[in-house]
Amino acid sequence: MRLYQTWRNYVVQFALDVPVVRSFVRDWLVDLHVDFFTAASERDADAREARFRALFDASIDVYECALAEGYPESHAREITHIQAAFDFYEHGWAELLEFPPAECEAYYEKYRDFFERHGCTREQPFGEFAPPTGLPSAPETPARLDGDYPIAEPGHVDGIYLHTEREWLRE
Repeated sequence: MRLYQTWRNYVVQFALDVPVVRSFVRDWLVDLHVDFFTAASERDADAREARFRALFDASIDVYECALAEGYPESHAREITHIQAAFDFYEHGWAELLEFPPAECEAYYEKYRDFFERHGCTREQPFGEFAPPTGLPSAPETPARLDGDYPIAEPGHVDGIYLHTEREWLRE
């Protein structure tokens, strides 16, 4: 998967453990991701916002659980990105996919143990991490899965970070 690692990722990881700033950091992370994906959603942004907010809030729980289970920070982040991609795929949101649908099974297999332990499937990617009332509904656009995947980058299942010319980005 094409994740980039900067010093901010480590700061956030540690800040989530600090009681005084935890709530602020969590809200900031959710807002950051909601803003990014609503911007990428173009014409469907407003209709997806509530789902994004709940999804990314649940993603932080997943991230913290994966860290607590001993996964390195990069793997914990990748797990959350995979779950979001599965949700996007289930809704037909091709423009948001970070990897092509043909690689879904390979990504699931990579973290099968984690996913099975927590009831996460491709169809219900957040398993036990989903809000008790479920994620808010949002319009589905399955016809878009037959088109392009503008930000999907194939072939990164075995890696986590892309190589970059910028030294301050960790591979």
